[in-house]
Amino acid sequence: MPTVPTLPAPESATARMPSETIRVGLAQVRPALGDLDANLATHERIITDARDAGADLLVFPELALTGYFLRDLVPDVAMRADDDRLRALSTLAGPMDLLLCFAEEDERGRFYIAASYWSGGALVHVHRKVYLPTYGFFDDGRFFAHGDRIRAFDTRFGRVGVLICEDFWHLSSPYLLWQDGADLLLFCNNHPGRGTDSRTGDIASIEFVSALCRSYAGSMTVPIVQCNRVGWEDGINFWGGSFVVDAGGVEIARAPAMTDALLIAEIDRAETRRRRLSFPSLRDERPDLVQRELTRILSNM
Repeated sequence: MPTVPTLPAPESATARMPSETIRVGLAQVRPALGDLDANLATHERIITDARDAGADLLVFPELALTGYFLRDLVPDVAMRADDDRLRALSTLAGPMDLLLCFAEEDERGRFYIAASYWSGGALVHVHRKVYLPTYGFFDDGRFFAHGDRIRAFDTRFGRVGVLICEDFWHLSSPYLLWQDGADLLLFCNNHPGRGTDSRTGDIASIEFVSALCRSYAGSMTVPIVQCNRVGWEDGINFWGGSFVVDAGGVEIARAPAMTDALLIAEIDRAETRRRRLSFPSLRDERPDLVQRELTRILSNM
């Protein structure tokens, strides 16, 4: 798996305090469908590489531990959120935090598409995919239950928010995390290649994801880490192209399309502050107005 080198740091980087920069890894993997052992081995290898590269945080794509089109395989590969195998991966990571993506089974036998945040061998937060696409060739709603919470959580890097694939296509999801204090959004994706952009000849869905993330990041002044998988399943291609966008909506690093990669990028927290000074959308937002108007709209439905 090729490692994409870190972008050169600005000259001013040497003057920063270490806490001002988050060194994040994006594990653009090719999961083996339904093969937990093979995928755990892949995770162990990439975690070791990212740890040795000095990453502070490593993010995996949606269902990286199982593959996506699981269907009837879901009960065979699902695990509890505090499974010892997940804890072992966090222990292997040492000082590096992890975002792991898997099929979760709860105590009542319900299954979720989940992402768990780990730090120092401890489970910090679990996000269950809220919006389950069940249209076209997507079939999530037949095999998984809906998550019912969208919440930010505290980490050693500040408050963070996690969303999984379809969650991100709904404007309310990143907005809720933004209002809940998230200053970094982690976006775990399983986005297939669909259509062709008539202007560039590239896969149309690549520009769709990039444009949406740039827009969200710039309008909410919050960096976004978008980690997508690669490979084929059931005749569907996943294009990769994982990237990081800063708080101004500027893409600062991108992994290649169509190939496995470990992308390492640096997020400058001071840049987020500078963006918020020049564009105070967070300061001027009116969540009270939003709540009032939504209450009015819902009362008329």
